Amino acid sequence: MRRTQNRARWRAVERRDPAYDHAFVFGVSSTGIYCRPSCPARRPRPEHVAYFRNPLEARREGFRACLRCKPDLAGGRPGGILAACEFIARRSTESPTLARIARHIGWSPFHLQRVFRKKLGVSPKEYGRRLRFERLGQELRSGHKVAPALYAAGFGSTSRVYEHAAAQLGMSPATLSRKGAGMSIAYDVVECPLGKALIGATPLGICAVYFGARERPLASELRARFPKARISRSPELLRFAKARLKAVFEGARDPELPLDIRATAFQAKVWESLRAIPFGETRTYLEIARSIGRPAAVRAVAAACGANPVSLLIPCHRVVGSDGRLHGYRWGLDRKKTLLARERRGRPG
Repeated sequence: MRRTQNRARWRAVERRDPAYDHAFVFGVSSTGIYCRPSCPARRPRPEHVAYFRNPLEARREGFRACLRCKPDLAGGRPGGILAACEFIARRSTESPTLARIARHIGWSPFHLQRVFRKKLGVSPKEYGRRLRFERLGQELRSGHKVAPALYAAGFGSTSRVYEHAAAQLGMSPATLSRKGAGMSIAYDVVECPLGKALIGATPLGICAVYFGARERPLASELRARFPKARISRSPELLRFAKARLKAVFEGARDPELPLDIRATAFQAKVWESLRAIPFGETRTYLEIARSIGRPAAVRAVAAACGANPVSLLIPCHRVVGSDGRLHGYRWGLDRKKTLLARERRGRPG
């Protein structure tokens, strides 16, 4: 029981989930400091973390309070948002209404919606949907078939699930259930102006382009995406792809490389529209939605952009908000800003 509870706590720490700020604090043995789950500081290794029900317990064990997140300050009572999150989690398969959640914690629906968005950045409905996707991923990774997994996670039908699944799960439910079985993937990691770039390819084409600061997390992400695939590092096999990618950062236009990517019909439309955005220009999510004949599907377009497995080759960085501001790039807004700046200067990224 305690191990399961600590796994849930660690997931909250990884997500920097403010909903758990009053449920516990965590201490880091390597620094001697304890923090709230939402602390903006760099995440420690899980083996260095100890969990405490309150700051007093942490101080008794010799830890001192973090100066960034100030875990000793009250900032609100443990009920409210935390109670709402726990209620939604217990009934995630039922999709409780806003009124029912509000009634449970003694708030008005309007107040709950407003505070929930302010504290967590999403609505109670979206929070519950993300929990269902998390459970769906667990079911699929455990080897269950798609239909039973969808039912167990609380989804009544598959129609809307597929529009959002890739962004939440990393791939479509069918592909995730196969875990990459039968695939052979070669990869290499190279230096680029954005840090490290991982390039992965099957015999048919490029299947992954990831950006990051370190090699190991990028390789781990590839293996997590395709846990049953045969994956090996092979600089020789990817020599041509690396040369083309390097040329892009040195001033060449968009590289014409064969792709081997899995997509739903909706994603395929979105990704094709992204590839049609001229070099050095941007489009809004609404413009992309209109271009594929789905003007009301702005959120689904954003989800498809987030699910793009071959960054740069499918230029999702060229999509901006209707206000012209940068929104949600998988590899960080700083990298998105850098790519767009290079393209505007005539030096593609």
